[in-house]
Parts: sequence; C-alpha cells; structure tokens
Amino acid sequence: MTFTPAIADQRFVLEHIVRLGELSEEATPDLVDAVLEGVGQFAAGEWAPLERLGDEVGAKWTEAGVVMPEGFGAAYRAYVEGGWGTIGSPVAYGGQGLPVSLATAVIETLGTSNIGFALAPMLTVGAIESLVHHGTQAQQDAYLPKLATGEWTGTMNLTEPQAGSDVGALRSTATPRGDGSFLIKGTKIFISFGDHDMADNIVHLVLARTPGAPAGTKGISLFLVPKYRLNADGTPGEFNDVRTVSIEHKMGIHASPTCVLSFGDNDDCVGELIGNEMGGIVAMFTMMNNARLNVGLQGVEVAERATQRAVAYARERIQSARAGAPSRESVAIIEHPDVRRMLLRMKAQTQAARALVYLAFGQLDRAHAGDAKAKARVELLTPLAKAHGTDLGNEVASLGIQVHGGMGYIEETGAAQHFRDARIFPIYEGTNGIQAADLVGRKLSMDNGGTLFGLLDEMRGDAEDDALVNLIAACDEVARNLLSSETDDRLAASYPFLTMLSTAVCGWLMEESGRIAARSEGDPAFLKMKQAAARFYVEQIVPEALGLKAAAMAKADVLYAVDAEAFAA
Repeated sequence: MTFTPAIADQRFVLEHIVRLGELSEEATPDLVDAVLEGVGQFAAGEWAPLERLGDEVGAKWTEAGVVMPEGFGAAYRAYVEGGWGTIGSPVAYGGQGLPVSLATAVIETLGTSNIGFALAPMLTVGAIESLVHHGTQAQQDAYLPKLATGEWTGTMNLTEPQAGSDVGALRSTATPRGDGSFLIKGTKIFISFGDHDMADNIVHLVLARTPGAPAGTKGISLFLVPKYRLNADGTPGEFNDVRTVSIEHKMGIHASPTCVLSFGDNDDCVGELIGNEMGGIVAMFTMMNNARLNVGLQGVEVAERATQRAVAYARERIQSARAGAPSRESVAIIEHPDVRRMLLRMKAQTQAARALVYLAFGQLDRAHAGDAKAKARVELLTPLAKAHGTDLGNEVASLGIQVHGGMGYIEETGAAQHFRDARIFPIYEGTNGIQAADLVGRKLSMDNGGTLFGLLDEMRGDAEDDALVNLIAACDEVARNLLSSETDDRLAASYPFLTMLSTAVCGWLMEESGRIAARSEGDPAFLKMKQAAARFYVEQIVPEALGLKAAAMAKADVLYAVDAEAFAA
C-alpha cells in the first residue's frame, strides 16, 4: 500500500485548532506548506519503503552493538541532511526555531510512514527539551548542536528491573569523581534506541542516586552519559563503558531496538549532572512530558496508517451485492453499510485524536512564550492526549484488521503490524492508568479545579449539539464529585472520567472543525469528509461517552468487595 501524508488535515488543524499564525510570524502559509509537503515527499520516498523490512527483519543485537536493518542508516542520514530534525530546535544551536506544533507535523508524517523508526528522532526531541531547560551552558554548547540536527540521538533511562512505574525504587548509582563528574553504575531496561549504528554518538539521560541520597524520588538525580566521551574538539572519542546487554523480542515496533543497558561494568562510565543534585525527577519530567505528548501522537500516526490501508483494501476488495440494491452484481466492500461505518469511525477517531494532540502542542508553544494559562492547560491536556490518543490508535488499528476480514489476520497484508505496533503505546511513558491517576490527582486539583472548569466553560460556550452539551455538563458534575472524593474512589473513577473528558474535548474540536469546513473553500473531497467525520463523531461517539458517567461516579467499594485470592477463583 502506498503511504500518503495527511497534509490536508495537518494543515487544517494547524490553522484552525493550533492557530499557528498567532504563534510565529515566520510560520507563513507558504512555509508551512513547504514543510508539510517536503517532509511528506521525504517520508514517502525514504522511510515508508523500509516499514515492512523494519517489522520483518528488525534491529539485531550483536557483540559489537545493535545493527539496524539494511537501508535504515542511509535513510536516517538523509533525514539529518534534509534538516528535518532542526524545525523546532533552538536557533542558537543550529535549529530553525519554528513552533513545536509545526515540528509535531513533521514527526507525525515520519511516524505514519515508519512508526518504529520514528522513535529515534522522537526521543531526541525530548533530550533536547531537557537540556535546554536544565543543562549547563557547557553541556548545551557541547551536545545541542548535534542533537538538534539529529547527528547524535538521545535516550531516556528511567526503568530498572525492580523499578518500573515506581521510579523511586531505582538503584543505579552516581559516585563523585572529584572533578565535578560522576561514575555511573547500574542497569536500565526498556531503553528505546538505547543502541544502534545510525549515528556517531548516543546521548543517554540517566536517573541515578548520589551517595547518601534519601530513598524515593526525592533522592534521584539526572545525568548526561554519552556512549562516547567527547574529545577536546567536541568529537566522539573514548568509549564510555555503556554496554548493550541485549534487546527485547517484542510484539511490535521491531524497527526500534528496546535495549537493556549496563552502565559502568568496568567502573569507567562517566556522567555529568544535569540540573541540581536530587532534582532529577523535575529535569526528567521535562523530557517525560514531551515524550507523553509524542506518544499520544504515535496513536495518531498508527491510526492514520491503519485507516489508509483499510480504505485502500475496502475500495479494491469485491464481495457480494449490496443488500437491498436492485443490482445483484458484487461490489467493493466499501459500499456495504457496516464497512462504511467502520471506515467512517476510523476517519473520525483519527481526526479527533489529531485535533486533541495538536491542541496540546499548540498550548505548549504558548507556554514556551510565557502564557501561564496555556502552561496550565497543556499540563491538563497531557494525560488526555497521551492516554486517549493511544487508546484511539489501538481502536482504529483493530478496526483496520476487521475491515480486512480474514486477510487482516494474515501478516502479508500489513494490517496486523499496525495493531501489534500500537499495543505498546498505552503502556510506555507512563501507562494510561497512570495518566488517568494523574488527571484526577494533580491535574484536577490545579487551581482548585479552576484549570479544568475554565476549559469546560469555554467548551460549553461553543457547543451546539445536545449530546455534546450534556457530556460537558456530565464531565463538570463528575469532576466536582471527584474533587471531594476519597483517594480510592477518585482512582477507581479515573479511567472512565478520562475517557469522558477526552471525548468531550474531541467533540468540541470536531464540532467546530465541521462548522469551519462547511464555510471553507478548498479540496471538496477533503471538506466533505471533514464534515461527515465531525457529524459522525458528535452524533455517534459523543453519546457513547455519556454511558461512562455511572462508572465515573461509582465508589471503589465494589472493587474491594472480594480479596485478592478471590480473583483466582
């Protein structure tokens, strides 16, 4: 199947949801078109042809390090030479300094063309963000120019065998060497692109404990640990005692090597402190929050590719006459009502996820410009974008298999790959359950609920459809109930509430998108589909979310009505 970049909808969302023109005078419509079309052509020509190879062959561990499939190194170098990593990077370090929202569209197109491959630049963006906000001037000067172009890649190292979601349980150590640097020692697992052969250096950001640090997250510091130490001229030099023990054998994203890394086996792994000692969680969450939004974007990417594949198959597959039609001649399955229902749901959910995630990135751009309201709003939207975006990616990928019928279950069609790839997205960078807990904990409590209620008031002022108005009101009622609820009750209700609220926000954005499309000029086919998807979303998906209110208002007592042993009965 030929990959097609989603340029029309990206352009629409950047203009009408993000309102990109308000963010940067440099991001003119001509420039935006040039970026969207340019990266689309690049992705279609260089990255998309490697998607199946990445899945079928995948990254391989060797004693010399991880080896990527044939063609990946050249395609990555073409990405670097094309300057695609520089779009949103700081001008001072070789970047173009354009809005993050526009860089988001670049990452989306790359990820839609080859989702496992795109994890490399995605994680590098997070490393840049962390160094920009917390690194020293010397660290920024040494590493940001290479990270900005993508010549070097970045990773995030939190998880250890005994410390998954409970980051505070980590045991990696950082011992002062007496010259301001530290000896790093420990093992990290689940490190995406922890090793590969596409770049001259890999910059690991590693959480570890200094001597005497208190237990839990308060005692954690963040360290910059390159694969190769830098020579005096800034080039990669001596190996820094970071060993790739193995890579995981995974269900999906085979093009992304998920590594077990061992730091300091020979007591010769040198790291530099980023930010304050025992300030590691703050510094790491700068990277983590960026990564969470980008994982939500991965939900959009896999949904877009699964939808394109399903539409192409449904237009080509001839099967049965359409029920009730005068002709008994067999038709393409896209003519059958239930297949159309699935395809329109796929289109609507993909567009809704894109609108939600891009809205969050637009608020991030405004927060970077000093807008305090936008800063609070992106904090609120982050768990929604990450969790709901990835839930929708899974739903759409599953529907894609269903549209293919039995052939969807056969690997050769490619539909199954999207479902396998998508399944990790609700798990990593903080499970979606953790996102829901974050929503009803820290995020709901911001400004004593004022951040959320301000958003709901804005949505209420725009909403026209009765079901959407009712869903917004239900979200308001549930939120006020949760603010005064016990911790167990909040957490038990957290996931239904997250889905309700996410659907309400998406409904608000989709309804407005439909109104805009109705009065806009442009590609008639795109505008008709935008209106149809918006109508389907508001009329059929929004009412579904109202059914979650009972679960969101329920107490936790039923969950603990039996003991743990009873679950095995």
